[in-house]
Amino acid sequence: MNTMTYKGYSAHIEFDERDNIFVGRVLGVSAIIGFHGETVTELRADFEAAIDFMIDDSNARGETPASGKLTQNAPPEMRVHAAALVAAQTAGKSLSQWVSDVLGEATHA
Repeated sequence: MNTMTYKGYSAHIEFDERDNIFVGRVLGVSAIIGFHGETVTELRADFEAAIDFMIDDSNARGETPASGKLTQNAPPEMRVHAAALVAAQTAGKSLSQWVSDVLGEATHA
């Protein structure tokens, strides 16, 4: 997958052969944020402008683009919660800290 990163935000990049432009979509945010450019320079400028606008808009509304809260539900028969709790306790961590560490390692590998 082709990506761009700016201020900690990533975007998926594709080339649209029909319109002969690069198009991108910001990942990891609830809003659908797209951008485009005929050149990589134009694409990057539009991406950075989109991120800056999103941050400014979120700040103006007193919100953050990503709250830091994550809710995970798993079927009880999978026993994921119990297994994760055992792993966290074995590591000497709270469940929240263990999950944060595991997800951080998985997403930044």
